[in-house]
This record gives sequence, structure tokens and C-alpha cells, in this order.
Amino acid sequence: MLLRGSSQTGEIDLTAAVNSHADSGIPNGTTLNTFAEAVLGSDDAALASARNTLCAELGPAGLVDSAAIVATFMQMDRIADATGIPLDTQVRDLTDGFRAELGLNDYGSAQNTPGVTAA
Repeated sequence: MLLRGSSQTGEIDLTAAVNSHADSGIPNGTTLNTFAEAVLGSDDAALASARNTLCAELGPAGLVDSAAIVATFMQMDRIADATGIPLDTQVRDLTDGFRAELGLNDYGSAQNTPGVTAA
């Protein structure tokens, strides 16, 4: 998985971050989204299936890397929410457009971001 700023694949559709059925434009993006959704879910069979599909497409190292990325993002998000770390002004200003477009300001944790009003 790549962040928009570090991607070399061309145009990335960020709606895939909130809609697992959207085509992100990232190679294996649908499989990666399915895996991330399964990790966050509670269906063990769905997780096993997603894990097997990811391993078949990206190999064991790809599975490990993907799991590490999901875990790291979850860790960082929980730390930020728990401590109330706000977005700095520059990041907030740079992300205003796509946060609104994706509905990210509607999440309860948006209240932790000064200048952003959660719905």
C-alpha cells in the first residue's frame, strides 16, 4: 500500500480508503483493501480468506508487509486519538479538500482536529 504522496503508480482514487469496492488504481488494491477490512472486522473466516488471497497474489513477504502496515496505521491512529494529537495547520490545510470529499470529517475523531468540525 502506498500513501498518495509516495505513490509512483499515477492517479490514485482515495475513495478506496472509505469504499473497499472502489478501484484505487494501486496494483492489488482491491485485495489489499479486502485484507485491511478483514483485519478490522470480526469474521475469522473472512480474515483467513483475505490472508490466503493476499499471500497468493503478493507472496508470504507481501502478506507480512501488508499486516505490518495495517498494524502500524492502527497503532498510530490509536495513539493520536488517545492523546488528542491534532493535525498541524499545514497538514490540515493541505488535506481539507480530500477529507471533505471522503467524509473523514464525519468521523467522531475529527473533533480532535482544531479547525475541523465533526458532523
